[in-house]
Amino acid sequence: MWLALSLGMGIASALIPIIVLEAYVLAVVLAQPQLPWWAMGLVVAVGQVAGKLLYFYAGRGDITLPKFLRRERDPDRPKGKWSAHVDRFREVCARRPGWSYSVMLLSATASVPPYAAIAVIAGVARVSLLNFVSACLIGRFARFAALAAAPALVSGWLF
Repeated sequence: MWLALSLGMGIASALIPIIVLEAYVLAVVLAQPQLPWWAMGLVVAVGQVAGKLLYFYAGRGDITLPKFLRRERDPDRPKGKWSAHVDRFREVCARRPGWSYSVMLLSATASVPPYAAIAVIAGVARVSLLNFVSACLIGRFARFAALAAAPALVSGWLF
């Protein structure tokens, strides 16, 4: 039951940024010490990546956003400066997939740069779905598995 709830919290926190998943994970592992740390880390990571896939697909333009979030484009207006920056960034990501993978992995693990922003930017840059999902799963698992294991490790050192 706790793992299913944690999957839902992972998805919810990915979609609603004000939900602090780290606090939830710590609360659950402290209240339910019999839960394996690796299972909690894996379930939460899968939920987070599943939720961020919506951001990724929105960045790619595969999901139609509500009208109030869309910017109307004038077909007669030439491309702006930001459009040129995005095109250049897309080219860099295509030429250097290891670089973009490293940035996604760092973001998924440490949230620097912010993970939500990277999910959108990866979509805009047309990063491959496999690279996005694998980097984010590895990084999110490392982050939340370490967090879930921390109370047991600290109590083992103290007592």
